[in-house]
Amino acid sequence: MFDNKIIVPDSLERLTDADGTDGFAVQTRLPYYRGLGLSMVEDVAVTVDGEKIRRENIRFSVRGRSWSLDEMETEYGDRWNFGEKARILIKKPGGLSEGDHEVQVGVRMRISYLPFVPTTTDRKKMKLRGKKEAA
Repeated sequence: MFDNKIIVPDSLERLTDADGTDGFAVQTRLPYYRGLGLSMVEDVAVTVDGEKIRRENIRFSVRGRSWSLDEMETEYGDRWNFGEKARILIKKPGGLSEGDHEVQVGVRMRISYLPFVPTTTDRKKMKLRGKKEAA
């Protein structure tokens, strides 16, 4: 659908949270022409430089709130709206090195009128931005 629009260009950033755990974040958009309830986003898969990030190390953040992917499965009161930028927060000890990285994000969605569960994927070469505190 909107595969090549999932990853927001120039949005890769380094994160360091209060307990010193490093990681990174990337902004993403929903690859669907309507918004979806968060419980209908079945998975967000991230791969960086060929390394697949484990599901438990990924958090989804939108409008100042964040959820683990498991928590999203039962989040019935919030949505990811069309065109809205969400941040995907990844816990990765040591973070990423400076420079260019190949980032791939796949989103699997449950859409009521489709007889299958689509997974859409975007891949971009991105340069790591400066340091920020984790949300």
